[in-house]
Amino acid sequence: MNRKEIEERIQHLKMDYIRIQGDLDKLEAVGGNASGAIRELEIIEDEIKELNQALHSSS
Repeated sequence: MNRKEIEERIQHLKMDYIRIQGDLDKLEAVGGNASGAIRELEIIEDEIKELNQALHSSS
């Protein structure tokens, strides 16, 4: 991936993170099972971390 692709992927992941976080808030408000949403957030956090490292190492 080039720098632009990495930046676009990070932005996409951030939008997904915000959406899932909203879903998680709703699940917690109604007492639903939030473990799946929490796991998705963890996966996104890990990918963003890896992409940021790749972005900084390519500078």
